[in-house]
Amino acid sequence: MLQSHNYGFGKIVDMNVEQAEARVTETLKSKGFGVLTRIDVAATLKQKIGADMPPYVILGACNPPLAHRAVSAEPEIGLFLPCNVIVYQDDQGKVHVSAMDPQGMLGMIDNPEVTPVATQARVLLQEALEAV
Repeated sequence: MLQSHNYGFGKIVDMNVEQAEARVTETLKSKGFGVLTRIDVAATLKQKIGADMPPYVILGACNPPLAHRAVSAEPEIGLFLPCNVIVYQDDQGKVHVSAMDPQGMLGMIDNPEVTPVATQARVLLQEALEAV
């Protein structure tokens, strides 16, 4: 079961970060998303400022048909794309997978054409994370 908050939803999984990232990538693909970007936050912070932290990865997921519909309806919506999915280990060693909630951006966008796109993206992201 996914836990939700104002800007996203996710869950704790019983696997390591590498396994969770691979599984998330696989389940996203099954829902029509590809991973366009991968940011290793922990490695970047270690390299740039010497900070040590548990593994933390941001995946930029994109569903091309949904992205096309969204950008066609609202060109500035690219500021919210791609949909971020995070995989990280907390200080207790638990691994989390979470996704941004595309419907969370609707409060900032006054365009009814975007609503069905965000709703569909939310459903697909939830299904992908539930399958992890």
